[in-house]
Amino acid sequence: MREKGFDNEHYLKEQSKFILDRAATFGSRLYLEFGGKLIFDLHASRVLPGFDPNVKIKLLQRLKDSADIIIAVYAGDIERKKIRADFGISYDADVLKLIDDLRAWDLETRAVVITRYEAQPVVKQFKNKLARRGIKVYTHDAIKGYPTNLDLVISDEGYGSNPYIDVSKRIVVVTAPGPNSGKMATCLSQLYHEHEQGLDAGYAKFETFPIWNLPLKHPVNIAYESATADLGDYNQVDPFHLDAYGKISINYNRDVEAFPLLKRILERISGGTGESMYKSPTDMGVNRAGFAIMNDSICQVAAKQEIIRRYLRYSCEHAMGVASSKTVERAKLLMEELGLKVKDRRVVIPAREAAEKARVAGKGHDGISCGASIQLLDGKGTIITGKNSPVMHATSALILNAIKFLAGIPDEIDLISPNIIGSITSMKRDILNSRNASMSLDEALIALSISATTNPTAKVALEKLNGLKGSEIHMTHIPTPGDEAGLRRLGVNVTSDPNFSSRQLYIG
Repeated sequence: MREKGFDNEHYLKEQSKFILDRAATFGSRLYLEFGGKLIFDLHASRVLPGFDPNVKIKLLQRLKDSADIIIAVYAGDIERKKIRADFGISYDADVLKLIDDLRAWDLETRAVVITRYEAQPVVKQFKNKLARRGIKVYTHDAIKGYPTNLDLVISDEGYGSNPYIDVSKRIVVVTAPGPNSGKMATCLSQLYHEHEQGLDAGYAKFETFPIWNLPLKHPVNIAYESATADLGDYNQVDPFHLDAYGKISINYNRDVEAFPLLKRILERISGGTGESMYKSPTDMGVNRAGFAIMNDSICQVAAKQEIIRRYLRYSCEHAMGVASSKTVERAKLLMEELGLKVKDRRVVIPAREAAEKARVAGKGHDGISCGASIQLLDGKGTIITGKNSPVMHATSALILNAIKFLAGIPDEIDLISPNIIGSITSMKRDILNSRNASMSLDEALIALSISATTNPTAKVALEKLNGLKGSEIHMTHIPTPGDEAGLRRLGVNVTSDPNFSSRQLYIG
């Protein structure tokens, strides 16, 4: 079991009360911008051990009778098929998944708003798909001169030109698949319409990171900088909070830079009276995560590991042409700021040693030898390795070796019948004309489940797969789609060296 550094139940209790208290300060309605991931906040669960990745949706369940939910998505992200990295799906697909996930928690989405809409064909198609499935869809056009031309922005030609999203509850949560989706603009547009109707509505922001009451250079806050290295975000002392109260609190550059203008917009919308309570970006926030950290040293260790993970991930994305060299350099500098090295991730060296063994044995594929290792959550931090071969990817061998260990099965016993392996590799090579007949993790897991129907040993091993969740894995190569899909389903934390597993340019 992973040691806990975060008290999730205390957080839920304090956070829900704080949001309700903030809502009570406004006579009509509170628009609450939800930053970060609403569901499956895996970054938070990695840097704050004990943090439930679905704690935000559990929070919404507690507020269910008081809250409507709006999902904002930027039309440009739909058009260019922006990907949510932890699921490997596009933002438009993530909106659909988010609606389904909310329903699974007995929460309904009030509406989807497509921001900065320009009637792009692919975006219109997405809009129609939602509408025909009974989802209310609104579109907000880009406002000329936004956000600095206040006379235009706060007028019937600005926020007033956006359709009012019909809501009914005291708290309106505005969430999104990712950053820069238009959450804040959606909140402000709604505020404009509310105040035009003479209603006293307000705005607040719920953002888990950076944690405002942790030090600027705390590893948890630096891990947030690393997570947003591609956006160029950086943490800083909130100068407005320091000036107003003489107290240090931590925020990030975009919120600090936007605050003077945002404050003016809020004051203009409310007639100069309704938002005077906000003297700093920190005042606008409602995050209480810092008060639920019960073991700071555990969180610091976890955050440092996350910083290394992020550097490795950006390095792989750079090799694939996705991330810039500037992003990789930024992530490396943050890692070095805390004196961290890649080898401080325990699974890195064993994976590289396994790849060397594959090279010496001459059993790699396409002349490339790959290795992988896993650190188990067995109380001892046991390291298991695997290497590639003509019949199996390194990741497939690794997972089979790991569940053998957990089940107490000797290494020489086969979990998957050689006949099944032979049949799969023959089909891939001779029927599907695949250049690589070795089994990916996805294929190996299916083969294992088939073997389990007639092999009691395989059945025992199969039941140990859940014991891998949350384990740390490193590979000496970028995972193929089949490996990546299998690892994602197992719920493990994966990194890899920025190398390719094959000389082929296309890997299906």
